[in-house]
Amino acid sequence: METLSFYATGKRKTAIARVWLRQGNGIIKVNRKKFEDYFPTESLRSMALSPFKSFPEKDNYNLLITVRGGGVSGQAAAVRHGLARALVNFDAALRGPLKKEGMLTRDPREVERKKYGRPKARKRFQFSKR
Repeated sequence: METLSFYATGKRKTAIARVWLRQGNGIIKVNRKKFEDYFPTESLRSMALSPFKSFPEKDNYNLLITVRGGGVSGQAAAVRHGLARALVNFDAALRGPLKKEGMLTRDPREVERKKYGRPKARKRFQFSKR
């Protein structure tokens, strides 16, 4: 028996998540760790799995996720983007609800580079009149 597998890539800031959606029994692994261990807070977990709200058979599928780069929040958003794209690969009828929620759009915001003569990208050193 051949298992069905659907793959997609999600990105946010400098984080890149590769998501495989396979038939199974609802197990979620992120970088070979349990999902709850990798994303410690409930808000990160709910953000990462938010595309599953419009997917009724989530207990019949396993998620295998590899994510690298960025911080935990960016990684959770990258997982959300990748999961939404994998669900669209699985069932094209889910595209409408996921697009309406804005989960298929790649967030283009990136960190602005630091400029010379300044401590950060836009912050300036303290001005002294005298």
